[in-house]
Amino acid sequence: MYLQFISKLIIYLPMKRQIDRDPLVLINDLARLLRTRADARARAFGMTRAQWMILVRLEAHPGMTQNELAALIEVEPITVARLVDRLETRGFVQRRADPSDRRIWRLHLTSEAVPMLKEIAKVRRELTENLVVDMPAKELECALNCLLKMKDNLAADSRARAKVLEGQ
Repeated sequence: MYLQFISKLIIYLPMKRQIDRDPLVLINDLARLLRTRADARARAFGMTRAQWMILVRLEAHPGMTQNELAALIEVEPITVARLVDRLETRGFVQRRADPSDRRIWRLHLTSEAVPMLKEIAKVRRELTENLVVDMPAKELECALNCLLKMKDNLAADSRARAKVLEGQ
């Protein structure tokens, strides 16, 4: 019995080390840790990470539609509508009619959002500093390039799959 346990442990240990270095598992674990910390920081301001993400995206791309925003942050349009409702109630976001199509609402930040965006930027800096502490600049640059290449690989694969589906 003891020998069976030892033999299973010997098999398990290399497997455990492999799973810890598996890019899919590692990226998932890293993303979960970052989401957990960001969620906690957003809650301290009575907000959610999703609301913060909307503010950040609108700062970078003012005038987006709810559908464009939903696609960008990968949630359903109804979810974005509810999140925007809450942000609008707090005075951070304003819906404006599209000048060329009155069925479409364009989303814009208000001046009320500026202090919150400053807090979000501060939290992003802190999380980034925590994430890359003790990493030499050269290694960080290499890691970022690798992550960007992985993102490009998956995006290219998605585009190729979409083309195949269109051709059917």
